Amino acid sequence: MPNPQAVLVTGSGGRVGQAVCRALIERGHKVRGFDIRSTPGVEDSLTGDLSDFQALQRATRGIEAVCHLAAVPDEDDFLSKLLPNNIVGLYHVLEACRLNGVKRFIFASTGQTVSGHAGPWPVTPEMPPTPRNWYASGKLLGEAAAQTYAHQYKMKNVSLRLGWCPRTSEHISQIKKWDFGQDIYLSPGDAGLLFACAVETTVPFDHVVCFGTSKPLHHTRFCIASAKQYLGYEPQDAWPTGHDS
Repeated sequence: MPNPQAVLVTGSGGRVGQAVCRALIERGHKVRGFDIRSTPGVEDSLTGDLSDFQALQRATRGIEAVCHLAAVPDEDDFLSKLLPNNIVGLYHVLEACRLNGVKRFIFASTGQTVSGHAGPWPVTPEMPPTPRNWYASGKLLGEAAAQTYAHQYKMKNVSLRLGWCPRTSEHISQIKKWDFGQDIYLSPGDAGLLFACAVETTVPFDHVVCFGTSKPLHHTRFCIASAKQYLGYEPQDAWPTGHDS
């Protein structure tokens, strides 16, 4: 088993956030949650908002790694939603990490950073990004910021371009009808495993970008080779396993 670490999960009450907390706790880590409401199953659960820099400074004290998932989870109005939460909030979390000496920042990016890709498949992290909305563009900024902090402040940071972890019954219905959606599916269990691997890896790097999906059902769309190489991630599920967990 890996050495236990003190890990802060922002957005700990969300669909992926709760899965990440469960996985980390099961693997023996000391987990602190941070969300706008209390997180089920997490004893050290802090409530706060990404706009509250002082609250984030308190949340990151004594923390070794941060899994940053808190964000507006899809395309929305830029000025009123995406800017304060996904951009300014990201800045607050990174600055709190810097001030408190956090050594690893794991950023929840998105497969939407390559939503304009039309082949050849699979797409790799080295290929040019093709974002089609402000949400995905903001996530690319987050990846660049994670790289900047890694290089400037000697952190070991990971940007995870997540596949589709369905949050609603509508999402599930869409995936059922769409082969591509089944190929980029990310089960909650695999999402938790992916972040746990990013916390625990001892492979040397400064900043790495990885796609994260479950096993594709038809064709490989997102190449997860870097997740295997740098993080030791091996997905356990394939659509529809785990979508209701």
